[in-house]
Amino acid sequence: MTVHERNISAPIDPVKLERLAEVAVKVGLQLKAGQDLLVTAPTAALPLLRKIAEHAYKAGAGLVTPILSDDVVTLSRYRFAPEDSFDRAAGWLYEGMAKAFDANTARLAIVGDNPMLLSGEDPTKVARASKANSIAYQPALQKIVNFDVNWNIIAYPNAAWAKLVFPGDEEDVAVAKLAEAIFAASRVDNDDPISAWHKHNAALRSRTEWLSGQRFHALHYSGPGTDLTVGLADGHEWVGGASTSKNGITCNPNIPTEEVFTTPHARRVSGHVVSTKPLSYQGSLIDGIAVRFEEGRIVEAKATRGEEVLNKVLDTDEGARRLGEVALVPHSSPISKSGLLFFNTLFDENAASHIALGQCYSKCFVGGDKLTPEQIAAQGGNKSFIHIDWMIGSDKIDIDGVHADGRRVPVFRKGEWA
Repeated sequence: MTVHERNISAPIDPVKLERLAEVAVKVGLQLKAGQDLLVTAPTAALPLLRKIAEHAYKAGAGLVTPILSDDVVTLSRYRFAPEDSFDRAAGWLYEGMAKAFDANTARLAIVGDNPMLLSGEDPTKVARASKANSIAYQPALQKIVNFDVNWNIIAYPNAAWAKLVFPGDEEDVAVAKLAEAIFAASRVDNDDPISAWHKHNAALRSRTEWLSGQRFHALHYSGPGTDLTVGLADGHEWVGGASTSKNGITCNPNIPTEEVFTTPHARRVSGHVVSTKPLSYQGSLIDGIAVRFEEGRIVEAKATRGEEVLNKVLDTDEGARRLGEVALVPHSSPISKSGLLFFNTLFDENAASHIALGQCYSKCFVGGDKLTPEQIAAQGGNKSFIHIDWMIGSDKIDIDGVHADGRRVPVFRKGEWA
């Protein structure tokens, strides 16, 4: 038995793990009696998955269905599968998931895979497999990005992930440290995490209400290596924290979350911007990203590390070079203050303001649940097979809200709310 195969749940605080499962069900999903639940998780996260199933059934869940992934099985494909395997994906599975969402099944994803699992594999195969999976995933993904049902993402500390975040520690120590960092960021390191989440959601709501009331035409970012104007979609609306899905259930899609976000105008972005944190994507680390936009499209892209992977991502489809999300996060957010690089977008995007390449969220439009895809596109919303967040905020970045008449309102100064 290898160190990666043995039970690593021992160094993880069982009380806080229990709280995380309860928060996922009661805050993240607000699962309703009689509602089914679909959970995806890596095999390493079984201790958390089992607790979630317990709390889901206590909340009255009709049926909890887990779908597991495994690092060893994933690597077997890259080492032994025939060449044409990398242009295929399990479309039947995603069609089934879409049917489940149509029947009001809630969705929960536990993340915790080794972020660098595929770093040693052929990047062309990784890109092909990723593209095939993105295309096949569309039936299910559209139900999520359009908020048809309540959904949530949480995290569990895989040993390989923990060693990446804490490379100088023994495995058990690294797992314990990552677990504590996850618990703190997820607000389950106190005796009443559900109340803590209600308070945090209220604070985020006050930010979104102010921003939506301003009706900015654009945001302007300035700082080292950055002079970027991001036009905002017509009829955009800011959201953050708890959101109400089309089935009427208010959920917290991401735990943790520190962001407020909206939809940029896919054809009104100009200027240049550099990343302020590395992006971990499909087993590769992309660092030192520097891009230039013209009329909403990236026309020049460089990276000090992972540039080949970045360019393959940008070539996924037409929408991959345009923005689908713009998000504001203060530099003083708890995740930023932790000083950790998590190598996981769920956490790292909540340490800094960020933008996302690819698909937009219909939720970020006034009356978005009633808009057709054609109307969303007409108002500036982007469409793509991908949605990839990368960080552009720091304590050196200023952000102004720009009105249609050119008036400017300070939004961020030196990485903090103005």
